[in-house]
Amino acid sequence: MITLKNVTLRRGTKVVLDSVSTTINPGESVGLVGRNGAGKSSLFALLSGKLHEDGGDFHIPSSWRMAEVAQSMPETDQSATDFVLEGDTRLAEVQRQLAEAEASDDGMAIAHAYSDLHDAGAHDAVARAQALILGLGFRVSELDQPVNSFSGGWRMRLQLARALMCPSDLLLLDEPTNHLDLDALVWLEAWLKRYAGTMIVISHDREFLDAITNVTLQIQQGELNRYGGNYSKFEELRAQQLELQQASFAKQQEKMAHLQKFIDRFKAKASKAKQAQSRVKQLERMEKIGPVLAEADFTFEFKEPANLPNPMLAISDASFGYVDDEGTPTTILTGVNRSVLAGQRIGILGANGQGKSTLVKTIARTMKALGGSITEGKGLNIGYFAQQELDVLRPSEHPLEHMIRLAKELGPDAKQPSREQDLRSYLGSFNFTGDMVKQAVGTMSGGEKARLVLAMIVWQRPNLLLLDEPTNHLDLATREALAMALNDFDGTVMLVSHDRALLRSVCEDFWMVGRGVVGPFDGDLDDYQRYLLEESKRLREEARLAEQALASQAPAAAPAATPAPVVTLASVAAPAPAPALSPSRDGREQRKLDAQTRQQLAEKTRPLKKELEQIDKRLTALSAERTQLEQKLTEALPPAEIAECGRRLKAANDETEKLEERWLEISSELEEISAASVG
Repeated sequence: MITLKNVTLRRGTKVVLDSVSTTINPGESVGLVGRNGAGKSSLFALLSGKLHEDGGDFHIPSSWRMAEVAQSMPETDQSATDFVLEGDTRLAEVQRQLAEAEASDDGMAIAHAYSDLHDAGAHDAVARAQALILGLGFRVSELDQPVNSFSGGWRMRLQLARALMCPSDLLLLDEPTNHLDLDALVWLEAWLKRYAGTMIVISHDREFLDAITNVTLQIQQGELNRYGGNYSKFEELRAQQLELQQASFAKQQEKMAHLQKFIDRFKAKASKAKQAQSRVKQLERMEKIGPVLAEADFTFEFKEPANLPNPMLAISDASFGYVDDEGTPTTILTGVNRSVLAGQRIGILGANGQGKSTLVKTIARTMKALGGSITEGKGLNIGYFAQQELDVLRPSEHPLEHMIRLAKELGPDAKQPSREQDLRSYLGSFNFTGDMVKQAVGTMSGGEKARLVLAMIVWQRPNLLLLDEPTNHLDLATREALAMALNDFDGTVMLVSHDRALLRSVCEDFWMVGRGVVGPFDGDLDDYQRYLLEESKRLREEARLAEQALASQAPAAAPAATPAPVVTLASVAAPAPAPALSPSRDGREQRKLDAQTRQQLAEKTRPLKKELEQIDKRLTALSAERTQLEQKLTEALPPAEIAECGRRLKAANDETEKLEERWLEISSELEEISAASVG
């Protein structure tokens, strides 16, 4: 188990953990919660060995294998499958040991390495890696694409898949859902429920935490408190605890006031001095109960729109997509016919890459429709939250400069105060206080950037809100504040989000974006979640069948640790049909020529085909022999017999490799002979 006993942890001069003690038992799934900056990532750094405690005792079993998601952006030309496969550190180590053993021709070491390969799951490692990649939203056609060909968000998904591929006793996940859409999130949730080790997760997604955790650790003001149950249970227990603490505090304050009143009244009277002194000592000895210090919750509200056109906009037979640098259009969505009414709350569902952001960007006027029309209501005022906050922010400028520029752009018609002090006060309502109003946006955290974008949107008094993943960097308290503000908003909301709690609390209608079209989704989020799981299952089955079909069509050299394929003559290219009958020859002459051609072809190919048949038979025998040896190495054998099995297995692998190379050479020769005879 993991134990912290009176542990103190500092980051610079700040104490993030102050003499805390707790225990995490094997197999527990722990949600680590607390406000941004409370110290969650610092505790992760302690658990992973990147930081050391400044005081107290910290213990984690030395035998535990740990996996975590690397935060660096991968830069490699490896295929997606190979990159994720390398995450299995146990398998990589055994493969290295096997290579060393074969290089030194050490039969005993070779045998042990093959036994270890079997234990490490080498037989299905590629299938496991590809199942992770597909589950996180990639297509079958992308399994062999280089990592560098993907965008940043997709590369971070590969980092997550690589961490899940690693055999581990402790899994650390810091905001694993940030780069996922709802489809991949549902799959990840199901995968993590089956994880058998100890798991600690930092997340601001309430439903995700509820689904996968059974213990909650809260970091607050240097304290680390443990609660049994998921996040919702934690909230319930925490509320009860605060209520009891407040009641106890009030009761103690009343008792202290009574004692103080007695002391003040009788301390000057000689007859009561002794009793008064006793009350003083009683007051001094009393262990003070602290009041419930309410943290400064972040709240805000959208201002009432100046007008509400109805409909807000109408989309008629539109095509959405993008135009590349050479001016070539690529259509993603076609035949879109939708209208948006005043006061509607629309949740936009669909997998990544299907066109959700394209739809939102086109409505937001940052992209042009490729066809059809978008008719806007008179006085439409759009507030747009981009998925990447820096799409609308300038990294070198500070929040006050952003607000000054915005106030000038809107002009006096916006009827908003534009003096610098008014703008400072306004930013203060979004928790930009003191020197933060002059801090460069590029140095801010994701949550701070998101709050600035929200502040700029609220200032514009929009009547249509387009929100593309607004919660990616927001903590739970800010997410709840956003949900409350959206529910009180009088205008229209169109929301793309993988935060199911936000979607449930805000949206009443849903649009589905997928397979090139946009249509209504008749159902709720539970129906959509069931649809996603069924769709994921269908896609995995399609991938499995495609892989089987590919394997049956094209013979390939098998890896050294797997049985060789049984090769048949059926896969050799058959002779091409004879040329069509020429008008200058009659049928009898043509048949005679065809027979001569076939005889010559048979004489040339007969020895090659005979050799192929012999290779087929030998490969079949070697495959059976290798399977038998690998099975034997999993049994308890004397050392001498293990070494002999290892030597025989290496010899069988070497012979298989040579025969497969010869098989491919003969196949190429037969194809060339056939082509020449046709020519």
